[in-house]
Amino acid sequence: MSAAVRGSTFRRKALAAGALTVALIGGLAGCSEPSASGPGTQGAPGSGSGAAAKKGPAAAPENPVRLIGDGSTAYTGAQPNQPTWKKLKPGEAPPQFVVFSWDGAGEDSQKLFSHFRKVGKKYDATMTYFLSGVYLLPEEKREMYDPPKHSAGRSDIGFNDTEGIRDTVRELRGAWLEGNEIGTHFNGHFCGAEGGVGTWSVEEWKSEIRQAKSFVKNWKTNAGLRAEQPLPFDYDKELVGARTPCLEGRANFVKAASELGFRYDTSGVNDQIWPKKDQGVWDLSMHLVPVPGRAFQTLSMDYNFMVNQSPGTTQGDPGMHRYWGDQMRDGLVQAFERSYRGNRAPVIIGNHFESWNGGTYMRAIEETIATVCVQKDVECVSFRQLADWLDAQDPAVIAKMRTLKVGEAPAGGWPAFLAPEPAAPAAPAVKPAARS
Repeated sequence: MSAAVRGSTFRRKALAAGALTVALIGGLAGCSEPSASGPGTQGAPGSGSGAAAKKGPAAAPENPVRLIGDGSTAYTGAQPNQPTWKKLKPGEAPPQFVVFSWDGAGEDSQKLFSHFRKVGKKYDATMTYFLSGVYLLPEEKREMYDPPKHSAGRSDIGFNDTEGIRDTVRELRGAWLEGNEIGTHFNGHFCGAEGGVGTWSVEEWKSEIRQAKSFVKNWKTNAGLRAEQPLPFDYDKELVGARTPCLEGRANFVKAASELGFRYDTSGVNDQIWPKKDQGVWDLSMHLVPVPGRAFQTLSMDYNFMVNQSPGTTQGDPGMHRYWGDQMRDGLVQAFERSYRGNRAPVIIGNHFESWNGGTYMRAIEETIATVCVQKDVECVSFRQLADWLDAQDPAVIAKMRTLKVGEAPAGGWPAFLAPEPAAPAAPAVKPAARS
């Protein structure tokens, strides 16, 4: 990471009796959820050969439903409403990709999952929802979860109840049919040195992934909701990417992900340049973005803006709420403009369904979506769709675009920068020697 980062940087360590504890660390804050309980208590389109045709309205797959296991999931055919990417033509500018993603996605009384599904449809934006597996496990079945380095039934974000599971499954079902991606945020959200995910081995990560899949594949049995409709996908095949809790433990997770056939990870911190693969897995980590009015950058996530604005509390001065939300929105839009008018590197943004500082960050995200997703040559996509586009390109083209620095537009424009390499001159014909 070449950019210098200054300012307050934090990671969540613990929450006692509902009070947020934020620890100062010597690095960038990672994804964190300052809540000790489950989802019911967490607060508040381009065209061309390199892009895809605009997606149509959501529709259920036409293929016959084939139930899997206890019927919690089902194979219903290829996911609807997916773009069909093509390789860039020589000299063609890449689309400007923007990924909006949600950690620990679940539907609670705030109804933010269902709200942002509507926002996505309004602005033709597909997103990635990282599901925490324990949000599909009822409290009374908590002992079924056996987390690495912790006792069975332990979770730093709690579990769920029957109605919460019913509501979350409904949103997951609808989101997938609309073309969104269902990734994973794993299960218990353990952070820090005492058994946190940063201490887990490759095999412990594999155990956590197996359990996350199991809770998705058996929610009907576990929650006693056998009459509900199944999730319309095979999660063993659908799950291709993740973000680790607090952005910790990435090294061993990527090893496990590579061995399990995952296609991307978004658990690190990157500068705003074109991505590359790490052990065969696309590194689609979040970026350092401007903090307007401040002399440092922060991570492109609601949590990181919050800890720099109201350190130590999720509900700071109400008189500052609007300013703080505007600051986040403007920082994200500045990061977008930096890429859009520069190197066209994908913009990666992470969020939580929360009500921190009066819900100002939810407003900021919605206004950012409304600002950027409607612009020419912009594709607001899921991580999986971005990985699909990257895999469809000539690796030499991706490597050349990686030479562009943060905000650097190609000299001479895209037609010159991505023009085909001149053909090597043909070797002169050799005249046969005359025979005597």
